[in-house]
Amino acid sequence: MKNFIPTVFRFVSGKTGRWITLFAWICLVLVLSLTLPQASSQKNESAANLSEDSPSQEAESIINKEFPSEQGTPALITFHRDTGLSNEDLTQIQKLAGELSEEPILHQQSVVPLHQLPVEALQQQVSEDGTTFVLAVLFEKSTTTAELEESLEELQSAASGIFSTDPFKANIDDEDTLSARTTGPVGIAVDAAALFSQGDLSLLIGTVVIVLICLLVIYRSPILAIIPLIGVGIAYLVISPVLGGMSEAGWIEFDSQSIAIMTVLLFGAGTDYCLFLISKYRSLLKVETKKEIAMANALRRSGGAVAMSGLTVVFSLIILLLAEYGSIQRFAVPFSLSILIMMVASLTLVPAILAIFGRVSFFPFMPKTPEMEKAKPAKKQKKSRSLGQFIGKIAVNHPWKVTIITTVFLGVFALLSLKMESTYDTLSSFPEDMPSREGFTIISEHFSAGELAPAEVVVQTEGKDIPVEDVLNDLPFVANVSEGEQGKDDSGLFKFSVELNTNPYSNEAMEELPDLRAAVEKTLADNGITESSEKVWIGGITAEQLDTKETTDSDARLVIPVIIAMIAVLLLAYLRSITATIYLIATVLLSYFSALGLGWVILHYGFGVEAIQGLIPLYAFVFIVALGEDYNIFMISSIWKKSKEMPLNQAIKEGVAESGGVITSAGIILAATFMVLTTLPIQILVHFGTITAIGVLLDTFVVRPFLVPSITALCKKAAFWPATKHLHESNEKDTEKLKHNHTI
Repeated sequence: MKNFIPTVFRFVSGKTGRWITLFAWICLVLVLSLTLPQASSQKNESAANLSEDSPSQEAESIINKEFPSEQGTPALITFHRDTGLSNEDLTQIQKLAGELSEEPILHQQSVVPLHQLPVEALQQQVSEDGTTFVLAVLFEKSTTTAELEESLEELQSAASGIFSTDPFKANIDDEDTLSARTTGPVGIAVDAAALFSQGDLSLLIGTVVIVLICLLVIYRSPILAIIPLIGVGIAYLVISPVLGGMSEAGWIEFDSQSIAIMTVLLFGAGTDYCLFLISKYRSLLKVETKKEIAMANALRRSGGAVAMSGLTVVFSLIILLLAEYGSIQRFAVPFSLSILIMMVASLTLVPAILAIFGRVSFFPFMPKTPEMEKAKPAKKQKKSRSLGQFIGKIAVNHPWKVTIITTVFLGVFALLSLKMESTYDTLSSFPEDMPSREGFTIISEHFSAGELAPAEVVVQTEGKDIPVEDVLNDLPFVANVSEGEQGKDDSGLFKFSVELNTNPYSNEAMEELPDLRAAVEKTLADNGITESSEKVWIGGITAEQLDTKETTDSDARLVIPVIIAMIAVLLLAYLRSITATIYLIATVLLSYFSALGLGWVILHYGFGVEAIQGLIPLYAFVFIVALGEDYNIFMISSIWKKSKEMPLNQAIKEGVAESGGVITSAGIILAATFMVLTTLPIQILVHFGTITAIGVLLDTFVVRPFLVPSITALCKKAAFWPATKHLHESNEKDTEKLKHNHTI
């Protein structure tokens, strides 16, 4: 293995090997694309997130078995007019119901027969203020989201021929106009699918454009700006059919959200790996005449850091398989596999392309050896190195001041993360003008909010006459309780549909369920039923959200420590330093909590976000910690290598200067790609993109250039403990030089 890796590097850089490498990747793309389906065709938007043994899913299983219902999935058509619904409005609604009854639309199961009722009966179902009416249309439970979308389009088409103006296109803020919006489970499912499908192509285009612009600004070379994109693009063309084939075989599942984040991660991290290689290649082209030798040496010097950084992210992501929540667990294989393939491409494909172009890659600012040099060296490179040396000098000359200032700066924002509010409200992640959210808002303002998604309470009474319905009605947060329905096979089971008087998607509703459960359990216990805690089940959307919160909290308690331990093992194996491993992990954790705090300040106070999606902290942790550790690895490995040849303080200055420019560029590009997520109309991705981008920027501009070098300077040779044998002699004779540094 010791000789194998350098041999591979020489091969992909060689005159023949580089062409063979490029040809092999192209053939791989063609073979996979022709034999396997693309990932975009294998997305499963309805994949389960909760396990079958979670309380809400147990309740659903009992309900399906003991209380089978032919009732389908409801679409709630919400009709509203601010000035009040007229008899003509109600008559037109009746006509729509009659047409749907006589000529059902695609996949329709049933509709309330309003056309058979007098208008006076409909008036009794209008909201108390006379402005709102809800028509329920039921669809077959097995209907897919795409089929439901077609059905709703057909329904709206039917309505447009009945009403004088199309209510589905009317502005709900227009007081004199009748408006209609589809909400409920069907409306929410269709809107959710539409949001993600709209973002696929725009996200890919936006990511490519932002990376291209950043590369053009950084390198001012059109060829060099395109080469990383070619490398990432070819890797993407390999990854997509691989994931599609695995999904088709039933090995993995993923949804639109997974693909969206994977695309950003691939382009961001992949471009970063290319930048580290390009930086080393350019510097070696200034001292080496032959481009093949320069590339082989660039790979030899940067390949280990690239591989280590890639593996850190790969192993961090694969640990998500330990998570119980489906949405988190489904990230593991697609994300880790994509980074692994991208890392291999960065060490084979991209070097081959760079070796083919050679110095022309950097046109018009081509690096040359002193013998070849005919023009002045690029000013930008001088400035970058000078700034890096200046920052390194500050960290070395004033380590205590830099450590304290940066720690306090990050610590303040980390404390603000304690103020962060979380939500598991599906609707809150939708834009305010989405039909299902507008419809729900109308219902919650003019009816009981709980009508949209009542809680299903199942109770085992063991055949005893227990006043469960009365107990539920007496609870202050319950708006309405249906009459108990007896089980099909077990006569002791009863199901009650409970409408809460709060938004069933809200945190407040989730907090009320334990009280509801406790009240029913106490009633059972008071009536002589033992083990009452095992005789009550609660289903419905609110119960599912409560399970989501508890499951993801449990996942975080498991996944986060395992990821930290895994990164510690990798760092220890690579650096062979316990001290460095500890403070490198500590600094990245500090930047993570700071990113949460600063992200909350920006989102809450800057954009009016009342609560951040509950899954975000765990999502952000994986990416901020794994990717942030990448930058630490690149910089600290540079310091480590230079410490063999020069005093530690000088090695820190040189290491910061050498890695500063490329890490800054990489950090800006990575943060920019995550910020592309904020352009999508999906709040969970907006929150995730914002916080992760902030974390990357904090790592790039605070942790890497200031905090880590200053801590290294404070630790002196102890930073290498116990592997101190490689140090330069002057480091073994460490003096109190830091105490006598001059003020800058």
